[in-house]
Amino acid sequence: MRRRLSHYMPMIAVAPSVALMAIFVYGFMLWTGYMSLSGSTLMPKYNFVGLTQYHKLWTNPIWLTAVDNTLVFSVLFIGLTIVIGLALAILLDQRIRAEGFLRFIYLYPMALSFIVTGTAWKWILNPGLGIEHLVRSWGWEHFRFDWLVDPRFALFTLVGAGVWQASGFVMALFLAGLRGVDEDAVKAARLDGASSPTIYRRIVIPQLGPTFITVTVVLVQQALRTFELVVALTGGGPAHSTTLPAVFMYSQTFARGQMGVGAASAVTLFMTIVAVVIPYQYAINRKRHHDH
Repeated sequence: MRRRLSHYMPMIAVAPSVALMAIFVYGFMLWTGYMSLSGSTLMPKYNFVGLTQYHKLWTNPIWLTAVDNTLVFSVLFIGLTIVIGLALAILLDQRIRAEGFLRFIYLYPMALSFIVTGTAWKWILNPGLGIEHLVRSWGWEHFRFDWLVDPRFALFTLVGAGVWQASGFVMALFLAGLRGVDEDAVKAARLDGASSPTIYRRIVIPQLGPTFITVTVVLVQQALRTFELVVALTGGGPAHSTTLPAVFMYSQTFARGQMGVGAASAVTLFMTIVAVVIPYQYAINRKRHHDH
């Protein structure tokens, strides 16, 4: 009896956590999926209406704007974050002085919540409080930097804030990859007279392929799930110019009383993330199986 109890004790210990996760994570995922197929509006309804909510979703101009914004935001956010993160990692890989301090400075933004980041950047970019006000107080009275309230440029303020927060994390991933590069190949290239830029371009960076894939997948998920940053920085405006799918989902569900459309957008967003994660997970598992 004691032996059986000791065998099942770990399962008993984790059973409450598994049950709560099954109910409040996977259970609500299934419930959201059914809501997207129902006629739910302000309150949940359980009448099956097929793909009606998805038709409403993809004929909603605000959703189409959110999709366009996501494409622009994702490309700029992922591209700039990778470039800056890799550049910072290469800088720290030179074994410079105060590496630990610089690493802390670069990683510090990642410790902040997106609400804090969005609020801070809102102060900085506010024409009446931030950069524009400061420069005008120095005597340049005609200086303008009102991107935060300009529909043409507001989305780029989201990109800037997102890149600022995520670059340090990406730097840490790339730095770990750089420290795992084959030193023998690097030493041989130096003996042959290759310059540092050539070594990084021809030898080091090509060996960071798995790190690039990991970083890209993480950033794609982050870009698709961006919500708090938008709410704190722009609120989705002006004129929906910074509305992203997660913001649209929240607005439709809780502000406009369109629970079915909100659920449809949530399922669409979830399936997009799954389409990114599953091939990545498959590639990782295949590599592990091949290594063994």
